[in-house]
Amino acid sequence: MSAAIIPAYNEEKTIAGVIAKAKRHCSGVIVVDDGSTDGTKMQAEQTGAIALRHKVNLGKGAALKTGCDYVLSRGMGPIVVLDADGQHDPEEIPLFLAALLQHDIVFGYRKMPDTMPLMMRFGNKFINALLQFLYMVQIKDSQCGYRAFTAAAYEQIRWETQDYYVETEMILNAGRKRLRHASIPIQTIYADNYKGTTVLDGVKIVAKMLGGRIW
Repeated sequence: MSAAIIPAYNEEKTIAGVIAKAKRHCSGVIVVDDGSTDGTKMQAEQTGAIALRHKVNLGKGAALKTGCDYVLSRGMGPIVVLDADGQHDPEEIPLFLAALLQHDIVFGYRKMPDTMPLMMRFGNKFINALLQFLYMVQIKDSQCGYRAFTAAAYEQIRWETQDYYVETEMILNAGRKRLRHASIPIQTIYADNYKGTTVLDGVKIVAKMLGGRIW
């Protein structure tokens, strides 16, 4: 019973559409409302998705962990994780599920459209290079949040971070456990009001990779 997990923070305008498409390909859709102040949870519930909620905003890593733990406790899997803002096309879920037939974890990598913010392009390349230099891990797009993994793999990669470092920690845990992995290309749409990792988030990610800590 495949499950799609969608962490969401103030995404009432887009969440219903993402859920509707995800339901075409997954048996269960779980939205984790990470302390939204708008109608995100209500919109998710109206679509028939399972809606979990954090009372306060804890971060993407915390939201994904809440969703994955829920799926695991219900004996569901495999697991697909994707964003709530429409950047990830749920119609590509079958590509991830097909790749999982021969792998433990599947990473999406973006085709770097012209609409991707320049700072994000630079940041992604820098973090990819740092991952390879420090940990000998080569990933085409380490910060892409569109991923899939088996329930058994989740138990091995379960992360501790609560913030955007989740993408990186997931990769490092998968490398340590020597999980079979694959990367597949995905389409990504960036709206003018892009929300996601900021420059400060990128600095925090690099600091943690280097072994430092930022509050």
